Amino acid sequence: MDATLQSSAAGTAGTQANVALVKRYFAAISGRPKPATALEAYVADEELKQHVVFFEQAFPLYALVAEDFIAQDNKVAVRARFQGTHAGNLMGIAPTMKAVDVPFIIIYRIADGRIAEHWMSIDQSEVLKQIGVAG
Repeated sequence: MDATLQSSAAGTAGTQANVALVKRYFAAISGRPKPATALEAYVADEELKQHVVFFEQAFPLYALVAEDFIAQDNKVAVRARFQGTHAGNLMGIAPTMKAVDVPFIIIYRIADGRIAEHWMSIDQSEVLKQIGVAG
């Protein structure tokens, strides 16, 4: 096998491993408690860890439902849905006990077998609308 084919095969295996990591991460935290130990196994990105803890407090046991994965090199993009019930404080908004189901897109950069960085886009106004505090 020439060097180009070997590099391509290694890249494909690495990309598949990155998608598998993100799938395991979603399965480990979706609809479950999200203790630091669970996050540590998958996430090196401190900002992402803080984000998960923040939303877990506002939407306990929230779920992430993946709809599509697109991967290239060390990045995995996911089109997904955030689903949960507003049962905790959200930036000073008392729990409404209303359910939310909001689409989002997130891109993860994988390094050393963990999520090293992320970029996310979610319509925050839709979250507020669904919990009944925005028009």
